Amino acid sequence: MNPSPPRRLPRTTTAPPADLTALTAAELVAGYRSGAFSPVEATRAVLAAIEAYDRRVNAFVLVDAERALADAERSAQRYAEGRPLGPGDGVPVSIKDMFLTEGWPTRRGTGLIDPAGPWTEDAPPVARLREAGAVLVGKTTTPEFGWKGVTDSPTFGATGNPWQPYRTAGGSSGGAAAAVRLGLGPWSIGTDGGGSVRIPASFTGTVGLKPTYGLVPIYPPSPFGTLSHAGPITRTVADAAGLLDLIARPDPRDWSALPSPTGSYLEGLEDGVAGLRIAYSANLGHVENDPEVDRLVRAAVEVLAGQGAEVAEADPGFDDPVAAFSVLWFAGAAKVVEGYGPAALDRIDPGLRRGVEYGNGLTASDYLDATAVRMWLGSEFGAFHRRYDLLVTPTLPIPAFELGRDAPEGWGSDAWTSWTPYTYPFNLTQQPALSVPCGFTSDGRPVGLQIVGPRHADALVLRAGRAYERATDWADQWPVLLETQAP
Repeated sequence: MNPSPPRRLPRTTTAPPADLTALTAAELVAGYRSGAFSPVEATRAVLAAIEAYDRRVNAFVLVDAERALADAERSAQRYAEGRPLGPGDGVPVSIKDMFLTEGWPTRRGTGLIDPAGPWTEDAPPVARLREAGAVLVGKTTTPEFGWKGVTDSPTFGATGNPWQPYRTAGGSSGGAAAAVRLGLGPWSIGTDGGGSVRIPASFTGTVGLKPTYGLVPIYPPSPFGTLSHAGPITRTVADAAGLLDLIARPDPRDWSALPSPTGSYLEGLEDGVAGLRIAYSANLGHVENDPEVDRLVRAAVEVLAGQGAEVAEADPGFDDPVAAFSVLWFAGAAKVVEGYGPAALDRIDPGLRRGVEYGNGLTASDYLDATAVRMWLGSEFGAFHRRYDLLVTPTLPIPAFELGRDAPEGWGSDAWTSWTPYTYPFNLTQQPALSVPCGFTSDGRPVGLQIVGPRHADALVLRAGRAYERATDWADQWPVLLETQAP
């Protein structure tokens, strides 16, 4: 399904829809506690919005209204009895279709997987959400095995951008970001192996966090190894922090999971950036940006400086590590497709097939050489963050481009890594990286600001993102395109 183009260019508004889908997770929980409305009412509103809007963007591959409403009823009963399970109870949430979900198929964006299952267990973050009483409404779109930076697949079609549905929502968590941006649940979780949370966050004007590796456990292990993270996609930084509180808990199925955090990520979130040493790298020393991206990101940096941050223009000083990343990435892609037999190559995305063929030609020496580059880069950033608390960059050098393409028309390469130079380096180094919306191009396309911290500094990254968000109104902007789009 490819959404049709609009009649006119999109615009933005600070007046969100006048219903429960406009509320953040924190606002929903406050309303439940006060008795202003119930989890059932909020869930019904989300399901109605999915019914109205999802055909425009193709964000969901599965919606289970019956199960969601049953969960919402149980949540409402807990609130009525004064025993809610905590700050996630009754919050509608969507799950990227890369995570195992008990009772629902996990197709991973491909036709190679039999939906019959059996589907008997939840992935760790899904399990934590169920334990918290969250209402799971459905599963969101992804390209095959989450392999690229846009969301389309031969089996499930393409996911359009809420602001301009004839453009991509990004990927590979494009369905999750599109759903959140349209109010189809305030929380979603995605995976990020090279930018897959931050890319769609930038393209859709949402908040996307790639936490420190291991903070959010993953099971089954990703074929992309320790490049792959899991993290929140939300409309606000506070919602991202609240969701992280729930899913950042160890799981015995993930041998690399970190211990539980000692406090809440909401603690200190409002402390601001005064006195923080922030390095601003406009292009990492080797990237060419769209001029509007340059302008908007520089203006965002000035906002941080205006709040008392000690900002200095400084490049980390590394060459593009795309070659090393590609070895590690496509070795993983080759391994995952291998399990479906030789005939699978004729049934998958042609771009993925080319990546698998490249991965099949790699040697153990290639893999070890790429790992050595990764280790060196991590060491370099360790030293860099002794001088600077945080690094800020554009999330992407470009705004969203046409739907159904792996790269913009006329771009020098079809490789998704050719237009994501700010995201995948920090999968190599496993650092926390946050994308927050920082404005719109002249034709209405969102742009993201990326905030990167040293490993384990997730709270600091969120704090800086919140400081920027608090000083601007980008999180309050809503798409109105869906009301003016051609049928």
